[in-house]
Amino acid sequence: MRGGSPVATSPDKVFTEDLAEVAARVRKGLEAEIVESEEELAPAEAAAAQIERAAQEERAKVLEAGARGLEKLAEGRADDVDDDEYFGVEAIVLLQGRPAILVQNQDFPSQSGDWSVLDGQRAGIQQSIARVGRVEVTGHADLDWLGTGFLVAPDVVMTNRHVAAEFSRSDGQGTFTFRQGMGARIDTAEELGAPPSDGTFEFAVTEIIGIHRDVDMALLRVTAGAGGGSLPTPLAIAGEAPPDLVGRPVYVVGYPARDGRRNEPEAMSRIFMDIYNVKRLQPGTTTGFNPDGSMGHDCSTLGGNSGSPVFDLAGHQVLGLHFGGRFRSGNFSVPLFRLTDDPLLGRAEVNFV
Repeated sequence: MRGGSPVATSPDKVFTEDLAEVAARVRKGLEAEIVESEEELAPAEAAAAQIERAAQEERAKVLEAGARGLEKLAEGRADDVDDDEYFGVEAIVLLQGRPAILVQNQDFPSQSGDWSVLDGQRAGIQQSIARVGRVEVTGHADLDWLGTGFLVAPDVVMTNRHVAAEFSRSDGQGTFTFRQGMGARIDTAEELGAPPSDGTFEFAVTEIIGIHRDVDMALLRVTAGAGGGSLPTPLAIAGEAPPDLVGRPVYVVGYPARDGRRNEPEAMSRIFMDIYNVKRLQPGTTTGFNPDGSMGHDCSTLGGNSGSPVFDLAGHQVLGLHFGGRFRSGNFSVPLFRLTDDPLLGRAEVNFV
């Protein structure tokens, strides 16, 4: 596929249904979109509605071109697909094949096509969503949040080493403390459109249990914050590898942030609609083991997803700890099922099942 998406996945590998059926579904969705007329609105609102209508019309042109491209691909006419159609095909892949779904009220909207299966797993996904939070920091010179973390024991959060390194320091003998003047907390809310937090979903980081020497992982002790909310029960961490690690449906929950250093701005805009720093559900599939021993996946992630859990859709156990990605190549995660005997995870009493 020309251009290449951030998840490095072609449409015939993303969609299980016939590509012509995908094209028909895209067109049906375009027909169903109703744009409110600006004629009955106040002047300022009418101007905003007109801008929104122009953006919707441009988006419709892109998706219509993508539908034409999918039809040609379905007919085996890849050589006839022009640049505009390939651009549209990529947009459809990113918006529908590997979407980044906004989470609101610890829930998510129903999806069409292959990801309609999420509806049947809604209860389990909601449980997962409630146990993932944004790693926020005080006293940092440049940032107020750093990445994502998730509960792996009754009072323990797992995140990436490179996230915790921003607020911690080592004594050189395996003990880690906060840098002077700095603190951290986990906020399991931070959703689009949510009212200002009253602290109910915020949990203070009280201790840096440890930072792993070999993999990009850190473990943090947490306690109820000023809002008085109680910590959820921990997530179940897979103690064994799943039977098939290529093409297995998974999902990531985290807080993707704008990151123009590693991703193409146009592709980012299509996936994330220029909405960043809030909680998202990002489904995809595993791609097997990478040469470095990490577990690959093709969910649409960005820098703020550092520290996100990679869940098995079938049972909602955490398979991996996401730690990075490479544009047009894929994503990388620590396969946690390989660390059941790890001393650091044992000391933290990680909830392996």
